[in-house]
Amino acid sequence: MARAIAEIDALCAFAAIAVARDWRRPQFVDEAAIEIDAGRHPVVESQVDPFIANDTRLAPTRQLLLITGPNMGGKSTYMRQVALIVLMAHAGAFVPAKAARLGPVDQVFTRIGAADDLAGGRSTFMVEMTESANILHNATAQSLVLMDEVGRGTSTSDGLSIARAIMEFLVDPEGPRPRTLFATHFHELTELQKLLPGVENRTFAVREWKGEVIFLYKVIPGAADDSYGIHVAKLAGLPRAVSW
Repeated sequence: MARAIAEIDALCAFAAIAVARDWRRPQFVDEAAIEIDAGRHPVVESQVDPFIANDTRLAPTRQLLLITGPNMGGKSTYMRQVALIVLMAHAGAFVPAKAARLGPVDQVFTRIGAADDLAGGRSTFMVEMTESANILHNATAQSLVLMDEVGRGTSTSDGLSIARAIMEFLVDPEGPRPRTLFATHFHELTELQKLLPGVENRTFAVREWKGEVIFLYKVIPGAADDSYGIHVAKLAGLPRAVSW
């Protein structure tokens, strides 16, 4: 009885929030597609007004989206919202989007954030590599993979090499080819769109006005030309002698 009441409570909560926030019923299809129209982050949208919605299109011919853009430009929020929309749909909830058309997803893998493991004696980079190895060994063609700034915990040359090798593995025609969102500040990787089938570049729109940088939080085709790290350092309050 307790389980039945809990299930009814969860379904009522799904229904109430779907009506309150104008969430929509996802459509499930047989093909390996993740198509989201005007997707939003279910938590952040309640804190930010207006929240800028973004589309997502993943398919066998568009298997990996390489996402570049400024720090604080919205990359991590965008990646998380895609994973949450997929997870919520499979849990039986309506989703924060105008429409969602989803193929089968067996697992969601994430390599997001930076943290060491002091108790286990593992550095930030070791944790990153361990999680990346788990993804590469276990992802399937029906998996959704999110990788955020892989390779940042070591030297630039090593990190760039590892990030490129992981991308090549994920889109290898002989491999599992999971649908993947891959965010990076290694702008050199954007050249892989020309070399690897299934890779497409995405970035976040930015405008510069009167010496200031304005983040528009809108995903557009193409590659970023700057990460605007110094601008973010200024926003964080670093002394003028450091950030100017």
